[in-house]
Amino acid sequence: MDAEKKAQIQAHARALAALLYEETDPEQVKTLAGIEAAVRGHLLEHVSPEIGDFLLQQAAALQVDESVASTVSSDDCT
Repeated sequence: MDAEKKAQIQAHARALAALLYEETDPEQVKTLAGIEAAVRGHLLEHVSPEIGDFLLQQAAALQVDESVASTVSSDDCT
């Protein structure tokens, strides 16, 4: 991964962290175990589903593009 992409990820991750911190029980961030549980919970509930949905949409778009390309290719053969 290039440095620019890494910097973008870090900036977005910090912005997400700030938003999720506002939704975290203040008692939970008093211990390392609580912080780990909060991070895991937020990732599972909010972040991972969004990433999964995005990747699924990208895969579906790729399949549609490949389908269109193969249809065009077979049309050229006639």
